[in-house]
Amino acid sequence: MNNYLSFSEEVQQALHEGRPIVALETTLISFGLPHPYNLETAMEMENNVRLEGAIPATIGLLNGKIKIGLSPTEIEAFATGSSILKTSRRDIPYVLSSRQMGATTIAGTMIAAQLAGIPVFATGGLGGVHREGEVTWDVSSDLIEMARNKVAVVSAGAKAILDLTRTLEYLETFGVPVIGYQTDYFASFYSRQSGRLADFRLDSPNAVAEVMDAQWRLGLAGGMLVANPVPIENEIPFEEINLYIEQAIQEASRNGIAGKEVTPYLLRRINELTSGRSLATNLALVKNNATLGAKISVAYYNLKNKIAAHSAS
Repeated sequence: MNNYLSFSEEVQQALHEGRPIVALETTLISFGLPHPYNLETAMEMENNVRLEGAIPATIGLLNGKIKIGLSPTEIEAFATGSSILKTSRRDIPYVLSSRQMGATTIAGTMIAAQLAGIPVFATGGLGGVHREGEVTWDVSSDLIEMARNKVAVVSAGAKAILDLTRTLEYLETFGVPVIGYQTDYFASFYSRQSGRLADFRLDSPNAVAEVMDAQWRLGLAGGMLVANPVPIENEIPFEEINLYIEQAIQEASRNGIAGKEVTPYLLRRINELTSGRSLATNLALVKNNATLGAKISVAYYNLKNKIAAHSAS
């Protein structure tokens, strides 16, 4: 494993000392946001994590290694580079062996986080079953990795461009708990709810940490989704955003956009149709998720330390 994992000094020390860490992805930087917002947001997410007492670990593939914890210079390279590969599970061996730069997707970041021993990951919106998925079979590997890796993923629910009912059904089938953070409803990226219920409501980072501990100490495989609604002042109501989504999906179909190119295309087109409102919402929700991810990470490590102290006494 040491042949393929590389750690920043800060993350390595935090792991050694048992300090809280939050994993962050690079696909958001390289493909999810335009420059210069991508670089500014990546640095603000790291700062938000630090403000809550945790260590950020932005993850990407560099020089034949999975780098856990990128430097500011490396983050800038992911924000401005033109030859970066979007990297999920299937892509990791190729990107490593060819020594190319790989921006980890949510799925790729979950894999790397588990390999590194980081149990909390903050991102934007989860991938899932695409609309007309029964025809296209377009299902994000994010869902599969949620069921495989012991990582709590903090996101603004799932992307509103998806078939949210089928996405939730897939997660239920594979035993992934969906937690509504301070809400009964499932968030849908731009909107605070989707009309669909979350599995459970939890109202504090400590409560989330207790569920994480119970699941993994029982030996139950897989992670969980903490659906954290976008701040109310940044929300675009679901009924409104859905009109723009439908138009963008139709245009993508006419233009032959398929596979992993669909999501970046739709996000760009929706931002054009909303005159930049969707980008502002996206920026707000990822920073909000970084803050909550750090709070959950701190709560989880405090709980682990408490349990360890109790066992020793």
